[in-house]
Amino acid sequence: MASEETRAVDTRTAMSPTERDTPAPVGASETTTLEKGPARAWATRLVVAGIVLSAVNLRPAITSLGALLEEVRDGLGMSGSVAGLLTSVPPLCFAVFGVMAPRLARRFGPAAVVCAGMAAIFTGLLIRPYAGGTAGFLAASALALMGIAVSNVLMPVIVKRWFPDRVGSMTGLYSMVLALGTSLPAAVTVPMTHALGGNWKLGLAVWAVLAAAAVVPWIPLVREGRERSVPAARSAKAQAQAQAQTQTPASASARAAEEQPPLRITRSRTAWALAVFFGLQATAAYITMGWMPQIFRDAGVSAGTAGLLLAVTMVMGVPLAFVIPRIAARLPHQGPIVLVLGVCGLAGYAGLYLAPAAGAWAWALLLGIANCAFPLALTMVGMRARSGPGVAQLSAFAQSTGYLISIPGPLLVGVLYQHSGGWGLPIALMAGLMVPQMVVGVLAGRDRTVEAEAAAR
Repeated sequence: MASEETRAVDTRTAMSPTERDTPAPVGASETTTLEKGPARAWATRLVVAGIVLSAVNLRPAITSLGALLEEVRDGLGMSGSVAGLLTSVPPLCFAVFGVMAPRLARRFGPAAVVCAGMAAIFTGLLIRPYAGGTAGFLAASALALMGIAVSNVLMPVIVKRWFPDRVGSMTGLYSMVLALGTSLPAAVTVPMTHALGGNWKLGLAVWAVLAAAAVVPWIPLVREGRERSVPAARSAKAQAQAQAQTQTPASASARAAEEQPPLRITRSRTAWALAVFFGLQATAAYITMGWMPQIFRDAGVSAGTAGLLLAVTMVMGVPLAFVIPRIAARLPHQGPIVLVLGVCGLAGYAGLYLAPAAGAWAWALLLGIANCAFPLALTMVGMRARSGPGVAQLSAFAQSTGYLISIPGPLLVGVLYQHSGGWGLPIALMAGLMVPQMVVGVLAGRDRTVEAEAAAR
């Protein structure tokens, strides 16, 4: 699915219902021939398959490592501070590489970029256990995380372009599968490693197979986009003349939306609130994925049970990640959902501090509910912008800025853990960060768009 193929969908989502019902002129877009018939249905099925398989690959690189972090530390000779650095690599890569995604998508098309991202995940997961030493492990992890970063940013864009009338339900499906892909490695990596003879390297590398499968559905869409680009370029002048002769008010509005200058996203207070909300929820998520098994293991819980507890936390997102976006899309203000999730997070941290082993399953459930701030943030990205290009800019800005904000959190937890000799200070830090997360989440949930705010300033 190239970006040229889907631009008409973007612009029509910004129109009024009357304008959307007005037929577009012949030749107005490459998507005209795809709107009806078997070709469109075939492409849509491929996009759905691509979204599902890509989503399931966006977290195994992280949660499979969290389940075996102690074994990796022993095998590579890592200190607690270096392990904290390792858990900070995901948000760092998401911040650095995520900002490149919109530009790459404009140049090569979203399908091509996501396809390359899945290939990068496959390569990184395959080679990182055998790269040799901490530096090689970090470099291979960064390659896999680069693929995750660009796919993270482009998933809301693809949903908005291909399913403009079903943003809530498709975001819910994507988030639900992502939660499944987060919890599955946490649950099965330790027992699978034991079944493979206790070799942690093989236990991590096996997840590359899942990434290889995710490359497949994007390949026909990339090839289709390339084949269509040549005749499209040759007939651009003829299309422009046809548009000028048959232009309707609806197509004029769509064309004007396409030709608008880039949105000055930094002028929007909602964009900043959403970016900070995204950063703080990402901080909580990556601390949880990287360190929660170790918290339970230090409290006397076995390695296998600690992995299952992390899996419970992550699997809570499977049903809730489908339900929450659908509820959020129907509400004018998403602030109440933000507050409920935040209260659950505070209760979970209090339990980890007071009785980590005795109430382990309850704390895992509460933190799993709190982690559903991620699908809520993705839904708000789709709701706080009017058009596809606006969603692309907002998604890149919120995710890149947010992941940049989240970088110090996991590293600071590792430092506090090593120097204090316990989990009291790290858990206090996690609970303290939940309060500003709730505040900015309420601000980001207000019923307004970044385009309106940027134009008003």
